Amino acid sequence: MATVDSPVEVEGATAAAAATSTSSDGLTHSMRKNGRFVNPWPEWCFPSGTKGMKMMWKFATGSGDHSNIPSQDVLDTTLPVVTPDFSSPVPEDGMKVTWLGHASVLVQFENISVLTDPIFSQRAAPFQFMGPKRYRGPPCSVQDLPDVDVVVISHNHYDHLDYNTVKDLHKRFGERLRWHVPLGLSPWMKSIGCENVVEQDWWQEERVKDRDDIKVVLTPAAHWCKRGPTDDNLVLWGSWCVIGRRSRFFFGGDTGYCHGFKEIGKKYGPFNLAAIPIGAYEPRWFMKSQHVCPEEAVQIHMDVEARMSLGIHWGTFKLISTSFEGYLEPRSKVKEAMEAKGLKVEDFFTLDHGGSRVIPIPQADPSIEKETAT
Repeated sequence: MATVDSPVEVEGATAAAAATSTSSDGLTHSMRKNGRFVNPWPEWCFPSGTKGMKMMWKFATGSGDHSNIPSQDVLDTTLPVVTPDFSSPVPEDGMKVTWLGHASVLVQFENISVLTDPIFSQRAAPFQFMGPKRYRGPPCSVQDLPDVDVVVISHNHYDHLDYNTVKDLHKRFGERLRWHVPLGLSPWMKSIGCENVVEQDWWQEERVKDRDDIKVVLTPAAHWCKRGPTDDNLVLWGSWCVIGRRSRFFFGGDTGYCHGFKEIGKKYGPFNLAAIPIGAYEPRWFMKSQHVCPEEAVQIHMDVEARMSLGIHWGTFKLISTSFEGYLEPRSKVKEAMEAKGLKVEDFFTLDHGGSRVIPIPQADPSIEKETAT
């Protein structure tokens, strides 16, 4: 495990003021104020209560909502759900990625399977009788999954950490499945029965059990955490890097834009594959700090030095106070943003729900092999 600083306490300081100082290693580390994590990004600005009330009113009345989600028959054509093909082998010189909806991705490479922010429930909420509901169902069940070795959780919001899914995964895989979570989340995981849990701070590296050639790293993001009325930011949030001998995967989780992505690219890039959020970004006056727009997603693609990127966090849930953009807009806007940057459009792609793609890994690529086993 890499040597990292403890979360920096910035008692009595603002997050913006705290962000003026960085660690001696040149990296931005997690920070806490009065026992709660804060965003160390100068540009971070959580929406005011007034803006929150305005946003909830717009959601309730439909004012400014341009999502235009059509009937299921139309969705079956424009945003299909297909049955994942888990039977085809993963080539030795490639990574196989399957989009399971929202921020749930299964990535397989070097004889390891990694699952990100899994949610197979119909609603992203504390209860399944109310709350944000899927308009595109899960393409498979937990029982349909192949063997999974590692799950990474970006943060504790209900659309990224789902009680029923965690319980079902634990029931199926037990302690064979290793959970990598941000600081503060292991008590919740253990309350469900998951004991094979590793808590990590930003930049903390952990080896996969019985696989010394695979390391999992929690890296920065710009977001926040909350599941109950009084637990604001008691748990850290972040992005993840999973690094093998020749393969590097980056998972952006849920985030606004921040300079931390340049730090990630400099330290761990280039990545063969990145999964980057592209949806739930409108209106910008409310969402800018916490959800990237497609143009910012392309900037993250560039910052982390991704060879290929998959667009996630779109086309699945109609989230409360988010998803005001057209339901297919994230897909088209990413293409436009790639073209505007003079980049190959095919290098930042999307998949059908349940769809897969194999990402080739060069046999000899010194830039990818750096730091894999150090």
